[in-house]
Formats: sequence, structure tokens, C-alpha cells
Amino acid sequence: MKKIDWARKLTSRKFWAAVAGFVTPLMTMLHVSDSTAVQVTALIMAGGTLIAYIIGEGLTDAANIEMKENVNEQKSN
Repeated sequence: MKKIDWARKLTSRKFWAAVAGFVTPLMTMLHVSDSTAVQVTALIMAGGTLIAYIIGEGLTDAANIEMKENVNEQKSN
């Protein structure tokens, strides 16, 4: 069984659009007011953007650290 790459999923705009696309009609079905549905959808997209940014920056920082370690190892050899 293939493992799910959660970092990649959580940084995907398509994933967050799918979450919003699922929640919005669900709120309509539950007779939530339009203004509340819009606010929740906006919150999902804003949260998704923030999560994607944080994970993306973390992955970039980790790659930079790894690259610096490799350069330092090559210099010491």
C-alpha cells in the first residue's frame, strides 16, 4: 500500500478547493445561512493558504539545511 504524502496534499490548492467544494454544499443542505457559508468557505481557503505556506517554507528550509550539510561534507573531504 502506497503512503499518502500529506505535505504535498496539504500544500495543494486543488485539495483545499476540494475541501471547500465539499463543505459548501454540505452547509447548504443543512440550511446554513449564505453569509455563514461564505465565511466558512473563506476561512477554509485562508487556512489552506496558511498551511501550504508554512509547510512549503519548512520543506524549503529543510532542503537548504541538507544542501549546506552536503557542501560542508564535501569541503571536509
